Amino acid sequence: MKMGLVPVLIKGPSMAPTLRDGDAVLARRGGRPPRPGDVVLGRFRSRPDLLVVKRVVRASGSGWWLEGDNAFVADDSRTYGVADIEGRIVLRYWPHPRRL
Repeated sequence: MKMGLVPVLIKGPSMAPTLRDGDAVLARRGGRPPRPGDVVLGRFRSRPDLLVVKRVVRASGSGWWLEGDNAFVADDSRTYGVADIEGRIVLRYWPHPRRL
């Protein structure tokens, strides 16, 4: 995995209210290992074509259990199983900058 910052555009309601559709964030690849509570950029092993922004719930075997903040949207590990993490979301830079 390459190191550095990656811009990501949030699509959909799964991370509301923390992040909303249309928010722009930066993900840091590399760095410290993820911890429960971190918002991350990941790929579900069952859907490697799907790049997602979710919250780390726990380590699960050799992967991670990820869930969205919106309890009404289940497009996360409850549907797709464990994920691999590609980066940690560190900053929302649009529309209103703030650290995550």
